[in-house]
This record gives sequence, C-alpha cells and structure tokens, in this order.
Amino acid sequence: MAYSNILVGAGTRPSQPVIRKISVADLRDALAKGVEDFYAMPTHAMFLCIIYPIVGFVLARFTFGYSVLPLLYPLASGFALVGPVAALGLYELSRRREAGLDTSAAHAFDVFESSSIGAIAALGFLLLVIFGIWVAVANAIYVANFGYASPTSIEAFLHDVLTTRAGWMLIIVGNGVGLIFATLVLTISAVSFPLLLDRDVGAAVALLTSIRAVARNPFTMGVWGLIVGALLVVGSIPFFIGLTIVMPVLGHATWHLYRKVVEPQGSPPPTLPPPEKERRSAADFPVVLFPWTRK
Repeated sequence: MAYSNILVGAGTRPSQPVIRKISVADLRDALAKGVEDFYAMPTHAMFLCIIYPIVGFVLARFTFGYSVLPLLYPLASGFALVGPVAALGLYELSRRREAGLDTSAAHAFDVFESSSIGAIAALGFLLLVIFGIWVAVANAIYVANFGYASPTSIEAFLHDVLTTRAGWMLIIVGNGVGLIFATLVLTISAVSFPLLLDRDVGAAVALLTSIRAVARNPFTMGVWGLIVGALLVVGSIPFFIGLTIVMPVLGHATWHLYRKVVEPQGSPPPTLPPPEKERRSAADFPVVLFPWTRK
C-alpha cells in the first residue's frame, strides 16, 4: 500500500492535472516573478543555495588533487541534472509567498512534512541515477578519445581538448550526449516536483504530467531549457559564486512556470497528519511519570 501511495498518491483514482498551452511571454513573466521572490527572500534563497559554490570548489579541488581533471566539466554541468531536487525548498517558499503565508527560512524544510515526500524522494533518486549515468558516459567518451592516461597538467589538458581532432570530437560528442541527458531531465522534472508539493498525486502522475507539459509545449519548454542552461553557465563562470543568485531565481521561477503550465486546483497542499496523542486518565497518574513501563 505504501508503494501504491508513492506512485499514485493517497487517492484511489489518481487525477490527471490539466495542462495549459503557454508562450515565451509566460517564460518572461515566470522569470520576473522569480526575481521578485528572490528580492523578497534573498537571505533565505542564498542560504539554501550557498552549497552550490562550496560543492563547486570541492569538486575543483578533488579534480586537481586526484587526476580526474576530465570529469570536472561533466560534474559541474551535472548540477543542472540534480538542480530540481536542490530547489525543493525554493518551490515551497514561493508557494507560501503566493498564498500569503510566512516565508521564514525554516519553512523551506516543510517539504519533509508533505505526504508526498515518498514520491519526491523516488523522483529525486531517479535524477541522482541519471546524474551518475551521465558522469560514467562522459568518462567513457573521454577514454574513447584520449585513452586511460591522465593529463599531465591543466595546460596540457586544455591544449589537447582545444587544439586536437580528438579534443574537438570530445567537445562535440560530449555536449551532444549531455544535451540528451539535459532534455531527459527537463522532460521528467519540468513541473513534477512543484506538482508534488502542491498536490498528493504520486510520482507516476507527477512524472506523466511533466512529460505531457513538455509534449504540449515543446518549443516553449525548449526555450526554457536553453534559458536555464545559459544562466547556469553564466553563474558558474566566476568560480560558481554566481549560482547563489542564479539558482534561487531559477528555483522560484520554476514554481511560477508550474503555475502557468498546470491548471490550478483549489485543494490545500499535501501534509502529513499530526501524530495522535495517547489519551490518559487520572487513574494512570503514577504510570505516566514512567511511560516506558506501560504495556
């Protein structure tokens, strides 16, 4: 039964959300609202996403120290594949601000109190698996072009990649395959995570809804993917520090994009029921002082 709830939600008959047709103008509006949310909650958003530049520096240090320099680009670009999971708290803050609720930083962790947390974890695990496959494939592409020998230095690595035929093949094939992975992740996560925060529909329905949203708006969603990719590149250039702004804005904007793509439903967001408190009587007075002795 628990597995069924994760897949289709708490309802006996999972509903299929209605998908709207959107335009590039809607993307601009979603980005504008994302910027507004960031201005309204800058400390919260930057606190949640400060891990990105930290992870970037750690990855760079790991790369330079352990001779896995060829994986630096795949690891850095892989942020986009797991970004929807990291932005869950941002979706929640945007949802609360939209509803006129308190948007203090602590509420970003309300996602763990959602009855959809099982479905969210399942989709998050799927993205992590895709990320792992991408890194393995990227490494295989490098090995196919340069063999198993490690670069002798950063300068030699850049020279080989930028000035040799094997390097050009690595760039073309690697980015082409990376585009396939990015398209896959965009298709399955465009609206799935915001939908799970908004409704208890289950992982299968959320996944299908995201696929339907992309299929209904292929051009507009393609433009959105290019915008996300371009902004992530811009944010990564100054030692990943720009991601402390880019990631929050994109996270908030994704929530508003979800609102434009999926027809709203007037039900409250899914939450776990409060734990039931055991009722005690006055006759139990000596025992309640030592609850572990109760049978």
